[in-house]
Amino acid sequence: MSLNLLNLDAAQLVSFFADIGEKPFRAKQLLRWMHQFGEADFSKMSDLAKPLREKLAASAVIKAPQVVSDATAADGTRKWLIDVGNRNAVETVFIPETNRGTLCISSQAGCALDCKFCSTGKQGFNRNLSTAEIIGQLWIASRALARDAGGTPARGAAKALGATPKGERVISNVVMMGMGEPLANFDNVVTAMHLMLDDNGYGLSRRRVTLSTSGIVPAIDRLRDACPVALAVSLHAPNDALRDALVPINRKYPLAGLLAACRRYLDRAPRDFITFEYVMLEGVNDGAEHAQQLIDLVRDVPCKFNLIPFNPFPNSGFKRSSRDAIRRFAEILLAAGLVVTTRKTRGDDIDAACGQLAGKVEDRTRRTRRVVEIHSC
Repeated sequence: MSLNLLNLDAAQLVSFFADIGEKPFRAKQLLRWMHQFGEADFSKMSDLAKPLREKLAASAVIKAPQVVSDATAADGTRKWLIDVGNRNAVETVFIPETNRGTLCISSQAGCALDCKFCSTGKQGFNRNLSTAEIIGQLWIASRALARDAGGTPARGAAKALGATPKGERVISNVVMMGMGEPLANFDNVVTAMHLMLDDNGYGLSRRRVTLSTSGIVPAIDRLRDACPVALAVSLHAPNDALRDALVPINRKYPLAGLLAACRRYLDRAPRDFITFEYVMLEGVNDGAEHAQQLIDLVRDVPCKFNLIPFNPFPNSGFKRSSRDAIRRFAEILLAAGLVVTTRKTRGDDIDAACGQLAGKVEDRTRRTRRVVEIHSC
Protein backbone atom coordinates (compact mmCIF):
# COMPACT_ATOMS: atom_id res chain seq x y z
CA MET A 1 0.00 0.00 0.00
CA SER A 2 1.35 3.45 -0.92
CA LEU A 3 2.23 5.83 1.90
CA ASN A 4 -0.07 8.86 2.14
CA LEU A 5 2.30 11.80 2.59
CA LEU A 6 -0.48 13.98 4.05
CA ASN A 7 0.04 11.95 7.23
CA LEU A 8 3.59 13.30 7.70
CA ASP A 9 4.87 16.53 9.23
CA ALA A 10 8.28 18.05 8.39
CA ALA A 11 10.33 15.81 10.67
CA GLN A 12 8.56 12.70 9.45
CA LEU A 13 9.07 13.73 5.82
CA VAL A 14 12.80 14.18 6.46
CA SER A 15 12.89 10.58 7.73
CA PHE A 16 10.89 9.39 4.73
CA PHE A 17 13.31 11.01 2.29
CA ALA A 18 16.30 9.60 4.17
CA ASP A 19 14.79 6.13 3.84
CA ILE A 20 14.62 6.50 0.04
CA GLY A 21 18.11 7.99 -0.21
CA GLU A 22 17.18 11.65 -0.63
CA LYS A 23 18.44 14.84 1.04
CA PRO A 24 16.55 16.47 3.94
CA PHE A 25 15.77 19.66 1.97
CA ARG A 26 13.39 17.66 -0.20
CA ALA A 27 10.97 17.68 2.74
CA LYS A 28 10.61 21.47 2.54
CA GLN A 29 10.05 21.33 -1.20
CA LEU A 30 7.37 18.69 -0.88
CA LEU A 31 5.65 20.47 2.01
CA ARG A 32 5.33 23.61 -0.11
CA TRP A 33 3.92 21.70 -3.06
CA MET A 34 1.41 19.82 -0.93
CA HIS A 35 0.23 22.53 1.40
CA GLN A 36 1.08 25.91 -0.11
CA PHE A 37 0.17 24.95 -3.67
CA GLY A 38 -2.35 22.25 -2.88
CA GLU A 39 -0.72 19.94 -5.41
CA ALA A 40 -1.29 16.18 -5.33
CA ASP A 41 0.33 15.25 -8.64
CA PHE A 42 4.06 14.53 -8.30
CA SER A 43 4.60 15.04 -12.05
CA LYS A 44 3.73 18.74 -11.66
CA MET A 45 6.32 19.40 -8.95
CA SER A 46 8.72 21.16 -11.30
CA ASP A 47 11.65 21.75 -8.92
CA LEU A 48 11.94 18.04 -8.12
CA ALA A 49 14.16 15.99 -10.41
CA LYS A 50 12.25 13.70 -12.75
CA PRO A 51 13.73 10.49 -11.21
CA LEU A 52 12.58 11.63 -7.76
CA ARG A 53 9.10 12.41 -9.05
CA GLU A 54 8.93 8.93 -10.53
CA LYS A 55 10.21 7.40 -7.29
CA LEU A 56 7.53 9.25 -5.31
CA ALA A 57 4.78 8.22 -7.71
CA ALA A 58 5.81 4.59 -7.30
CA SER A 59 5.88 4.57 -3.50
CA ALA A 60 3.58 7.30 -2.16
CA VAL A 61 0.39 9.27 -2.69
CA ILE A 62 -1.01 12.61 -1.60
CA LYS A 63 -4.62 11.81 -0.83
CA ALA A 64 -7.16 13.93 1.03
CA PRO A 65 -10.54 12.48 2.00
CA GLN A 66 -13.40 12.85 -0.46
CA VAL A 67 -16.02 15.61 -0.30
CA VAL A 68 -19.58 14.30 -0.20
CA SER A 69 -21.33 17.67 -0.25
CA ASP A 70 -20.54 21.39 -0.14
CA ALA A 71 -23.13 23.94 1.04
CA THR A 72 -23.04 27.68 1.66
CA ALA A 73 -25.40 29.53 4.03
CA ALA A 74 -26.99 32.92 3.44
CA ASP A 75 -24.41 34.53 5.77
CA GLY A 76 -21.49 33.01 3.83
CA THR A 77 -20.79 30.15 6.22
CA ARG A 78 -19.68 27.14 4.21
CA LYS A 79 -19.91 23.50 5.18
CA TRP A 80 -18.23 20.45 3.68
CA LEU A 81 -19.34 16.89 4.43
CA ILE A 82 -16.18 14.76 4.34
CA ASP A 83 -16.23 10.98 3.75
CA VAL A 84 -13.74 9.23 6.06
CA GLY A 85 -14.70 5.71 5.04
CA ASN A 86 -16.66 2.75 6.41
CA ARG A 87 -19.94 4.69 6.53
CA ASN A 88 -18.40 7.51 8.57
CA ALA A 89 -18.45 11.18 7.62
CA VAL A 90 -17.44 14.37 9.41
CA GLU A 91 -18.05 18.02 8.70
CA THR A 92 -15.79 21.00 8.28
CA VAL A 93 -17.11 24.56 8.51
CA PHE A 94 -15.66 27.85 7.26
CA ILE A 95 -16.92 31.00 9.00
CA PRO A 96 -16.07 34.24 7.14
CA GLU A 97 -15.93 37.49 9.09
CA THR A 98 -14.81 41.02 8.25
CA ASN A 99 -11.26 40.70 9.52
CA ARG A 100 -10.72 36.95 9.53
CA GLY A 101 -11.88 33.58 8.27
CA THR A 102 -12.09 30.64 10.66
CA LEU A 103 -12.07 26.98 9.72
CA CYS A 104 -13.56 24.53 12.23
CA ILE A 105 -12.00 21.06 11.93
CA SER A 106 -13.07 17.66 13.27
CA SER A 107 -10.67 15.19 14.91
CA GLN A 108 -12.79 12.07 15.45
CA ALA A 109 -15.70 10.23 13.86
CA GLY A 110 -18.09 10.67 16.77
CA CYS A 111 -17.11 11.24 20.38
CA ALA A 112 -16.86 8.96 23.41
CA LEU A 113 -17.18 11.64 26.12
CA ASP A 114 -21.01 11.72 26.20
CA CYS A 115 -21.54 15.39 27.13
CA LYS A 116 -25.25 15.63 27.81
CA PHE A 117 -25.97 18.74 25.72
CA CYS A 118 -24.01 17.49 22.68
CA SER A 119 -25.63 15.19 20.15
CA THR A 120 -22.27 13.84 18.97
CA GLY A 121 -21.46 12.53 22.43
CA LYS A 122 -24.95 11.16 22.91
CA GLN A 123 -24.81 9.13 19.71
CA GLY A 124 -21.52 7.31 19.87
CA PHE A 125 -17.95 6.98 18.65
CA ASN A 126 -16.28 5.10 15.82
CA ARG A 127 -12.59 6.01 15.57
CA ASN A 128 -9.89 8.66 15.59
CA LEU A 129 -9.21 10.45 12.32
CA SER A 130 -5.77 10.06 10.78
CA THR A 131 -3.48 13.06 10.36
CA ALA A 132 -4.28 13.02 6.63
CA GLU A 133 -8.01 13.17 7.41
CA ILE A 134 -7.49 16.07 9.84
CA ILE A 135 -5.09 18.20 7.79
CA GLY A 136 -7.00 17.11 4.70
CA GLN A 137 -9.93 19.23 5.86
CA LEU A 138 -7.71 22.34 5.73
CA TRP A 139 -6.22 21.16 2.42
CA ILE A 140 -9.71 20.80 0.89
CA ALA A 141 -11.02 24.11 2.23
CA SER A 142 -7.97 26.18 1.26
CA ARG A 143 -8.05 24.83 -2.30
CA ALA A 144 -11.78 25.43 -2.67
CA LEU A 145 -11.74 28.94 -1.24
CA ALA A 146 -8.70 29.95 -3.31
CA ARG A 147 -10.33 28.63 -6.48
CA ASP A 148 -13.59 30.45 -5.78
CA ALA A 149 -11.72 33.69 -5.03
CA GLY A 150 -10.11 33.57 -8.47
CA GLY A 151 -6.62 32.88 -7.15
CA THR A 152 -4.33 29.98 -6.41
CA PRO A 153 -3.39 28.61 -3.02
CA ALA A 154 -1.69 31.53 -1.31
CA ARG A 155 2.05 32.08 -1.29
CA GLY A 156 4.52 34.21 0.61
CA ALA A 157 2.92 36.10 3.49
CA ALA A 158 -0.48 34.50 2.93
CA LYS A 159 1.01 30.98 3.19
CA ALA A 160 -1.37 29.28 0.78
CA LEU A 161 -4.41 29.31 2.98
CA GLY A 162 -6.70 30.23 0.15
CA ALA A 163 -5.95 33.59 -1.41
CA THR A 164 -7.78 36.30 -3.27
CA PRO A 165 -6.08 37.68 -6.41
CA LYS A 166 -4.58 40.37 -4.15
CA GLY A 167 -2.97 37.71 -1.99
CA GLU A 168 -5.20 38.31 1.03
CA ARG A 169 -5.56 35.36 3.36
CA VAL A 170 -8.98 33.70 3.34
CA ILE A 171 -8.42 31.19 6.15
CA SER A 172 -6.67 33.09 8.92
CA ASN A 173 -7.65 30.94 11.92
CA VAL A 174 -8.15 27.23 12.56
CA VAL A 175 -10.10 25.84 15.51
CA MET A 176 -10.10 22.21 16.56
CA MET A 177 -13.72 22.44 17.66
CA GLY A 178 -15.58 20.14 15.29
CA MET A 179 -16.62 16.58 15.93
CA GLY A 180 -14.69 14.75 18.64
CA GLU A 181 -12.32 15.45 21.54
CA PRO A 182 -8.97 16.51 19.99
CA LEU A 183 -6.88 15.49 23.00
CA ALA A 184 -8.27 11.95 22.79
CA ASN A 185 -6.56 11.74 19.39
CA PHE A 186 -3.41 13.41 20.62
CA ASP A 187 -0.66 12.22 18.26
CA ASN A 188 -2.58 12.69 15.01
CA VAL A 189 -3.92 16.09 16.07
CA VAL A 190 -0.50 17.37 17.13
CA THR A 191 1.06 16.20 13.85
CA ALA A 192 -1.68 18.02 11.93
CA MET A 193 -1.14 21.18 13.99
CA HIS A 194 2.61 21.04 13.29
CA LEU A 195 1.70 21.24 9.60
CA MET A 196 -0.62 24.18 10.26
CA LEU A 197 2.21 26.03 12.01
CA ASP A 198 5.05 25.09 9.64
CA ASP A 199 6.27 27.98 7.46
CA ASN A 200 6.54 25.53 4.57
CA GLY A 201 3.02 24.30 5.30
CA TYR A 202 0.22 26.68 6.23
CA GLY A 203 2.26 29.20 8.19
CA LEU A 204 -0.30 29.97 10.90
CA SER A 205 0.86 31.46 14.18
CA ARG A 206 0.21 29.60 17.41
CA ARG A 207 -2.19 32.38 18.40
CA ARG A 208 -4.35 31.57 15.38
CA VAL A 209 -4.69 27.83 15.99
CA THR A 210 -7.05 26.97 18.85
CA LEU A 211 -7.65 23.56 20.37
CA SER A 212 -10.87 23.04 22.33
CA THR A 213 -10.97 20.32 24.98
CA SER A 214 -13.49 19.04 27.48
CA GLY A 215 -10.69 18.74 30.02
CA ILE A 216 -8.39 15.72 29.72
CA VAL A 217 -5.86 17.01 32.24
CA PRO A 218 -2.78 14.85 31.46
CA ALA A 219 -3.17 15.60 27.76
CA ILE A 220 -3.33 19.36 28.45
CA ASP A 221 0.07 19.04 30.10
CA ARG A 222 1.38 17.01 27.13
CA LEU A 223 0.06 19.65 24.71
CA ARG A 224 1.87 22.39 26.63
CA ASP A 225 5.15 20.58 25.98
CA ALA A 226 4.48 19.26 22.47
CA CYS A 227 2.59 22.02 20.65
CA PRO A 228 1.28 24.89 22.79
CA VAL A 229 -1.41 26.56 20.69
CA ALA A 230 -4.28 28.70 21.97
CA LEU A 231 -6.40 26.70 24.42
CA ALA A 232 -10.17 26.70 24.86
CA VAL A 233 -11.80 24.63 27.60
CA SER A 234 -15.42 23.49 27.39
CA LEU A 235 -16.40 24.43 30.94
CA HIS A 236 -20.20 24.69 30.87
CA ALA A 237 -20.66 24.51 34.65
CA PRO A 238 -19.33 26.39 37.70
CA ASN A 239 -19.17 23.49 40.16
CA ASP A 240 -18.26 19.81 40.16
CA ALA A 241 -21.75 18.50 40.88
CA LEU A 242 -23.29 20.19 37.84
CA ARG A 243 -20.28 19.57 35.61
CA ASP A 244 -20.27 15.88 36.57
CA ALA A 245 -23.79 15.71 35.16
CA LEU A 246 -23.17 17.76 32.00
CA VAL A 247 -19.57 16.82 31.15
CA PRO A 248 -18.90 13.30 32.52
CA ILE A 249 -15.12 13.52 32.01
CA ASN A 250 -15.23 15.86 35.01
CA ARG A 251 -15.75 12.82 37.25
CA LYS A 252 -12.23 11.71 36.32
CA TYR A 253 -10.66 15.19 36.11
CA PRO A 254 -12.57 17.54 38.46
CA LEU A 255 -12.47 21.31 38.25
CA ALA A 256 -9.63 21.89 40.72
CA GLY A 257 -7.25 19.74 38.68
CA LEU A 258 -8.50 21.15 35.39
CA LEU A 259 -7.95 24.76 36.46
CA ALA A 260 -4.51 23.88 37.81
CA ALA A 261 -3.66 22.43 34.37
CA CYS A 262 -4.88 25.65 32.77
CA ARG A 263 -2.56 27.69 34.97
CA ARG A 264 0.35 25.42 34.05
CA TYR A 265 -0.52 25.70 30.37
CA LEU A 266 -0.27 29.49 30.48
CA ASP A 267 3.46 29.19 31.17
CA ARG A 268 3.97 28.29 27.50
CA ALA A 269 0.74 29.39 25.84
CA PRO A 270 0.85 31.83 22.90
CA ARG A 271 -1.88 33.88 24.55
CA ASP A 272 -1.94 35.13 28.12
CA PHE A 273 -5.41 33.76 28.82
CA ILE A 274 -7.50 30.60 28.56
CA THR A 275 -10.85 30.74 26.77
CA PHE A 276 -13.66 29.09 28.70
CA GLU A 277 -16.59 28.01 26.56
CA TYR A 278 -19.94 27.99 28.31
CA VAL A 279 -23.09 26.75 26.59
CA MET A 280 -26.17 28.53 27.95
CA LEU A 281 -28.88 26.07 29.06
CA GLU A 282 -32.17 27.46 30.31
CA GLY A 283 -32.73 26.76 33.98
CA VAL A 284 -29.64 24.57 34.22
CA ASN A 285 -26.50 26.73 34.33
CA ASP A 286 -27.66 30.24 33.48
CA GLY A 287 -28.65 31.71 36.86
CA ALA A 288 -27.09 34.60 38.74
CA GLU A 289 -25.78 32.13 41.32
CA HIS A 290 -23.98 30.21 38.56
CA ALA A 291 -22.36 33.39 37.30
CA GLN A 292 -21.14 34.24 40.79
CA GLN A 293 -19.76 30.71 41.24
CA LEU A 294 -17.85 31.12 37.98
CA ILE A 295 -16.32 34.36 39.21
CA ASP A 296 -15.10 32.61 42.33
CA LEU A 297 -13.92 29.56 40.38
CA VAL A 298 -11.62 31.36 37.91
CA ARG A 299 -10.40 34.10 40.20
CA ASP A 300 -6.74 33.13 39.78
CA VAL A 301 -6.90 31.97 36.11
CA PRO A 302 -6.40 34.67 33.43
CA CYS A 303 -9.28 33.94 31.10
CA LYS A 304 -12.11 35.09 28.92
CA PHE A 305 -15.58 33.58 28.60
CA ASN A 306 -17.32 32.69 25.37
CA LEU A 307 -21.02 32.26 26.07
CA ILE A 308 -22.67 29.95 23.53
CA PRO A 309 -26.44 29.99 23.03
CA PHE A 310 -27.49 26.35 22.97
CA ASN A 311 -28.62 25.06 19.57
CA PRO A 312 -31.31 22.45 20.27
CA PHE A 313 -31.37 19.03 18.62
CA PRO A 314 -34.10 16.35 18.82
CA ASN A 315 -34.60 14.82 22.25
CA SER A 316 -31.81 16.84 23.80
CA GLY A 317 -33.83 17.62 26.92
CA PHE A 318 -32.42 21.17 27.03
CA LYS A 319 -33.59 24.62 25.96
CA ARG A 320 -31.59 27.65 24.95
CA SER A 321 -31.36 30.39 27.57
CA SER A 322 -33.30 33.52 26.66
CA ARG A 323 -31.49 36.56 25.32
CA ASP A 324 -32.27 38.42 28.54
CA ALA A 325 -30.87 35.58 30.66
CA ILE A 326 -27.66 35.48 28.59
CA ARG A 327 -27.36 39.27 28.80
CA ARG A 328 -27.82 39.29 32.58
CA PHE A 329 -25.33 36.44 32.97
CA ALA A 330 -22.76 38.30 30.88
CA GLU A 331 -23.30 41.52 32.84
CA ILE A 332 -22.52 39.79 36.14
CA LEU A 333 -19.26 38.43 34.73
CA LEU A 334 -18.35 41.77 33.16
CA ALA A 335 -19.00 43.61 36.42
CA ALA A 336 -16.44 41.34 38.07
CA GLY A 337 -13.84 42.40 35.51
CA LEU A 338 -13.95 39.30 33.30
CA VAL A 339 -13.78 39.47 29.52
CA VAL A 340 -16.98 38.06 28.01
CA THR A 341 -18.19 37.48 24.46
CA THR A 342 -21.40 35.86 23.25
CA ARG A 343 -21.06 33.65 20.22
CA LYS A 344 -23.17 34.69 17.27
CA THR A 345 -25.13 31.88 15.66
CA ARG A 346 -23.80 31.36 12.12
CA GLY A 347 -24.87 29.05 9.33
CA ASP A 348 -27.96 27.71 11.05
CA ASP A 349 -29.89 27.62 7.75
CA ILE A 350 -27.54 24.84 6.56
CA ASP A 351 -27.22 23.24 10.03
CA ALA A 352 -23.67 24.59 10.41
CA ALA A 353 -24.12 26.43 13.70
CA CYS A 354 -22.51 25.24 16.90
CA GLY A 355 -24.31 22.07 17.93
CA GLN A 356 -25.69 21.48 14.45
CA LEU A 357 -22.83 19.97 12.44
CA ALA A 358 -24.30 16.87 10.81
CA GLY A 359 -22.23 13.89 9.81
CA LYS A 360 -22.58 10.14 10.07
CA VAL A 361 -20.98 7.65 12.43
CA GLU A 362 -21.04 3.90 12.75
CA ASP A 363 -21.08 3.74 16.52
CA ARG A 364 -18.70 1.24 18.15
CA THR A 365 -19.61 2.02 21.75
CA ARG A 366 -22.17 0.31 23.95
CA ARG A 367 -24.62 3.21 23.65
CA THR A 368 -25.87 2.22 20.19
CA ARG A 369 -25.00 -0.19 17.40
CA ARG A 370 -26.77 1.55 14.55
CA VAL A 371 -25.67 4.10 11.99
CA VAL A 372 -26.93 7.47 13.19
CA GLU A 373 -26.97 11.10 12.17
CA ILE A 374 -24.67 13.11 14.45
CA HIS A 375 -24.66 16.76 15.39
CA SER A 376 -21.36 18.12 16.64
CA CYS A 377 -20.76 20.99 19.03
